[in-house]
Amino acid sequence: MVAGCGPDAITVEVRRVEAAEVDEMWSFVGREAHQRWLWHAIDHLTGVVLAYALGSRADKVFVKLQNLLKPFGLVHFYPDGAGVYERYLPASAHTIGKTNIQQIERKHLTLRTRIKRLARKTICSSKSVFMHDTVIGLFVNRCEFGTPHDYAGFTRNLLHSE
Repeated sequence: MVAGCGPDAITVEVRRVEAAEVDEMWSFVGREAHQRWLWHAIDHLTGVVLAYALGSRADKVFVKLQNLLKPFGLVHFYPDGAGVYERYLPASAHTIGKTNIQQIERKHLTLRTRIKRLARKTICSSKSVFMHDTVIGLFVNRCEFGTPHDYAGFTRNLLHSE
């Protein structure tokens, strides 16, 4: 598929992103006691995923996400009320509140609907952190950065894997 792509078949759009919605989504590996968090940021205007990080709810995972976002030159963030944002983002650079993060919350719902292991009450769960992170990472990468025409087939195959 990639071998058949020439320079004329690829379109690159470069656009400045000034504001991002940032949020974290809870999941677990094995038992609910083994929590795993998806931290991600999307463009506030377009809803395009900018970056994501998987890990615990510790501040260091947010710092990892923050480092991934540095190349975008973001000037404003829209987080929920989690304390990590107040500790690492200047007060003038963020606006706390659920009204400004509706797009990212919608993405959470989409993920929970399409990836069974992310549903809160489910009999399907990951048995290892590696598989958990791999499935979520593949899904986000393919659906957000992949080719749109393969989306339905990829989702169907991914949900029945492992």
